[in-house]
Amino acid sequence: MPTRDEQLTERFGLPSFYPWQREAIDALLDDHRRVLVVAPTGGGKSLCYQFPATVLRGTSVVISPLIALMDDQVRSLNDRGIEATYLASTLDFDELRRREERLAAGHYCLVYIAPERLRKASLVSLLARLRPPFVAIDEAHCISQWGHDFRPDYLRIGEALEALGPTRVLACTATATPAVRHEILERLAMPVATTTVVLRGFARPNLHLEVEENDSMATRRGHAIRAVAQALGDPNSPGGAAIIYAGTRRNTETTAAALREKGWRCRPYHAGLDPALREEVSAAFADRSLDVVVATNAFGMGIDRPDIRCVVHIQAPGSIEQYYQEVGRAGRDGQPAHGLLISGSSDFGFRRRLLELSHTGEQGSVDPVHAKHQWNMFLDLMRYVEAGSCRHDFILRYFGDERETLGGCGHCDVCEELDGRDDGRRSDDLSEEDAIVVQKALAGVARLRGRAGLAALAASLHGADTERMRQLGLTRLSTHGLMSDRPQRWIMALLRRLMTAALVDLTAGDYPVPFLTAEGRATMMGELSPRIIVPPERVGRARPKRPARRKQAPSGLDKPRDGDLFEQLRAARRQAAEERGVPAYVVCHDRTLVEIATARPTSLAELELVHGMGPARIDAYGDLLLAVVRAVVEPAPP
Repeated sequence: MPTRDEQLTERFGLPSFYPWQREAIDALLDDHRRVLVVAPTGGGKSLCYQFPATVLRGTSVVISPLIALMDDQVRSLNDRGIEATYLASTLDFDELRRREERLAAGHYCLVYIAPERLRKASLVSLLARLRPPFVAIDEAHCISQWGHDFRPDYLRIGEALEALGPTRVLACTATATPAVRHEILERLAMPVATTTVVLRGFARPNLHLEVEENDSMATRRGHAIRAVAQALGDPNSPGGAAIIYAGTRRNTETTAAALREKGWRCRPYHAGLDPALREEVSAAFADRSLDVVVATNAFGMGIDRPDIRCVVHIQAPGSIEQYYQEVGRAGRDGQPAHGLLISGSSDFGFRRRLLELSHTGEQGSVDPVHAKHQWNMFLDLMRYVEAGSCRHDFILRYFGDERETLGGCGHCDVCEELDGRDDGRRSDDLSEEDAIVVQKALAGVARLRGRAGLAALAASLHGADTERMRQLGLTRLSTHGLMSDRPQRWIMALLRRLMTAALVDLTAGDYPVPFLTAEGRATMMGELSPRIIVPPERVGRARPKRPARRKQAPSGLDKPRDGDLFEQLRAARRQAAEERGVPAYVVCHDRTLVEIATARPTSLAELELVHGMGPARIDAYGDLLLAVVRAVVEPAPP
């Protein structure tokens, strides 16, 4: 009987499984287990249910909300001679009936079902009669009311599983915090004690992550266009593709028009377009007749294009989960890619207005508990914006994936700024001076009494004296000019941090205004100590042009004591990068090699102390790097 690797090569043309794929598939096939796989979009989750379906007898079922993905995967499976189909509302009645008849006759080894189809008792009964050996739930985070993409139809899945009675169940998702993972297991009746949880593949060190802060939408569009040009090159012969995400339909249209004026093949995509037009845009992007799409978050699910070099958000999305899912569509080929998030104080009001609207667009009918949770998820994203340590490690820790932390990626905007320091983390213990500054800002919020928004408050604290400020009565406040020694942009950054720390909140409505929370009032009165990091002094000054990245080893004080060892380490890194088909900095960056050449670690425990050698890199490259050091430190006997 052929091995699983041989079956994989024969049926899918792949040489081997990723270790985490093998772990999930072995647990399913050998132990008849329940398995939860959390791995990023494009990382290979689909193989975890496609392969078992080809080796198990009978018809396996995949529940997925992504009709475009179902269509693409069914077509690919059929091309490989694997009988598969899908059932969704996009099929006409006759075609749907034909497929259900073939399904009842046992013609398929794999059937994809859109979750809304589970409303039909007749279909659930049909599937139950087939006694499927295996059921997979894709995008499983949609079952969680505390996730970023809750779908009510997913609540039917637990009942459907009980009716189908499969011996094996797999739940897959690209984004799930520990709390969401717990809810997935609970709603699908997957016992914690006997369910295998595979959490892998979140580390994407080939992505250069960067955040810019700007409140001008016109400026944000300009930065987005510039980022696309830097990533893709000439619009007449672009080196890949880009996606720009905007929060409103109007912004998608305006930004797409601006890109077309610059010569890019670009179109907008949002839920207000005719379904046929949306399908046309998706198909054009997939077949490379479009290079850039400007979209709301309705775009990208199921798009499998590995050469996306740039993803830009010109408005902050609703959560870290949503952001990492969307930015993770860049660089799936393992080559360098750029993720730029442009945010500003206006995003707070925009997000608050969205949360106050129901799905029908009416205000006041939103579950306040759910709205509060969604707001807290947005504040988590704002903490990422304000991060004082490696952006990749921040995200990995957010998802509970300590196993893949990098110890500093070395090339996100924060790592570049902190390069040369011993530690990327900053203390949240404020100096007495900074604590007073925080109290001044909170006092400004208190004295505002609903007169104006954040921008006007920052201007008042700075001491601006304009006709509008006088009309609003802001020049008469006792806090007017209280922070005149600080740039207005710096004050605005501080106010945002007060919001992410939940010391300040916003009212609902079209024109949200700031107010103090109970914690904010206690902090202003000196009853609680501030627990935030004030913005760095550079905020408020023009951002200096980032120097070109160093191609050679650092010099001067950074020079390793053993230049020959450093060069040997670089050669080993280059070989490892070529073997894996990744850029050299994905293995590790120059600063790490400098420290290894200087410290000469000879054990994994000693290597863990080196900057940039987190668990993921140690697992992948630790033995290789130590072998180079040991060859120098412990030369072979004559």
